[in-house]
Amino acid sequence: MSDCIFCKIINNEIPSRKIYEDNDVVAFLDITQVTPGHTLVVPKKHVADIFELDENLAATIGSKIPKIATAIKKSNPAIKGMNIINNNGTVAYQSVFHSHIHILPRYDEQDDFSIHFGDHSGNFTTEELDSIAVNIKNKLEGY
Repeated sequence: MSDCIFCKIINNEIPSRKIYEDNDVVAFLDITQVTPGHTLVVPKKHVADIFELDENLAATIGSKIPKIATAIKKSNPAIKGMNIINNNGTVAYQSVFHSHIHILPRYDEQDDFSIHFGDHSGNFTTEELDSIAVNIKNKLEGY
């Protein structure tokens, strides 16, 4: 796509700090650097989000994550952990509509990144949870 910033990075039309590249995937530092070493792993093929990824491309991208994450962790002994995040849709904080995975090194609890998981376990009956699970299972294609 001609107006996609990630496609422009992939095609070397705009500068980036690439740390990994092969025939299918490129990884580069996120310009925001939420934490030092914040990296994006991006398929070279333009797909908007997880819902456009086919199984083969998803497997290819996923197979690169451990290698890249390990290199990032080894690059700085202050890294104590790592978040690996994929946002899909505006409501899920996706801001560039070219599928990508964030690798966010974590240094401590005050490193300016957080995630909140609300606990709503008491809000559902067993029957409601069973219904949700059955509905999702029924929508799985090819399994």
